[in-house]
Amino acid sequence: MKDLYRGALVRLSDESHEALAKAFVKWDRDTERHRLADGDPAQLWSEKIQKEFVEKRSENKQFLQFSIRTLEDDKLIGGVELWIDSWTHAEAWMGIVVGDRDYWGRGFGTDAARLIVQYGFIELNLRRISLSVNAYNERAVKSYEKVGFTLEGRMRSEGLRDGQRYDGLYMGILREEWFALQGA
Repeated sequence: MKDLYRGALVRLSDESHEALAKAFVKWDRDTERHRLADGDPAQLWSEKIQKEFVEKRSENKQFLQFSIRTLEDDKLIGGVELWIDSWTHAEAWMGIVVGDRDYWGRGFGTDAARLIVQYGFIELNLRRISLSVNAYNERAVKSYEKVGFTLEGRMRSEGLRDGQRYDGLYMGILREEWFALQGA
């Protein structure tokens, strides 16, 4: 069995609430990062508010969150999570952020996404993992497709950025699709 937490470029880890809050405060100052990853308006949160958010989320057993650290220099570069939509139906939603710009477009996010999908299907015995992404975030869409996600739906004119309407995309991967991609 291969390591559930270690990929080719990154490993999944756990961080203190303080370390996560400090990192997210730094990453949220990058409005491009925020706009690529979120449909909500960009806003700045204090380290105290970020820490409270991280603490509250960690108490919710429906959320399984990990930090993303590089293998080369053990640098914290982002986070990835699964939030369980239904244990009964074995369905979860995935969220990921590579907050450090130096690691964008170099495969680190794809590697982390592969790891969280592997964790979901092997460790949690999930049947389906879904995600949503802004249509203008083409780099993320390509990354998700590399992992095996398929476009399942488009919500036309879902959001508004800089006076332009954009579509929201919904993608998913099923357990048997993922295992087929692994050659199992």
